[in-house]
Amino acid sequence: MSTAPWPIEIVRGDAADLRAVNAIMGEAFEPRYGEAWTPSQCLGMLALPGAWLTLARVDERVAGFALARAVLDESELLLLATCPTLRRRGIGGVLLRSVIADARIRGATMMHLEVRANNDAVALYQGEGFRKIGERRDYYRGNDGKLFDAHTFSKMLD
Repeated sequence: MSTAPWPIEIVRGDAADLRAVNAIMGEAFEPRYGEAWTPSQCLGMLALPGAWLTLARVDERVAGFALARAVLDESELLLLATCPTLRRRGIGGVLLRSVIADARIRGATMMHLEVRANNDAVALYQGEGFRKIGERRDYYRGNDGKLFDAHTFSKMLD
């Protein structure tokens, strides 16, 4: 449920929205964890069949985004971020539920994601029914060379 005092508009994004996406990544993903994608990585993913970008807008401003893909009956949440100044107001949950609904429409029966082990978003994913199914030791390499584990989560989309 949204706790924002304004409506959150969910819209389909495309390559033209990558400037806003990259601005949010620059604010939301701390460089020390090495999680942000480059603009060319995002553009390359969007060019693949089954990939889609979802934007959350608040007062006509992009406040968050999610990048996902579906192949056959499985889907993957690749990236999800909200503007740090707008966190804990329901935007991430609205985005996540929208991506799950889109994956179902695309025929997916399962969604996977990976997240840094100490990321606050773990609570969001668990709250939406994702369960930890695996771990990748030392998956993320921060700018300072420090390594961080990634946890793999999945959710049945029935």
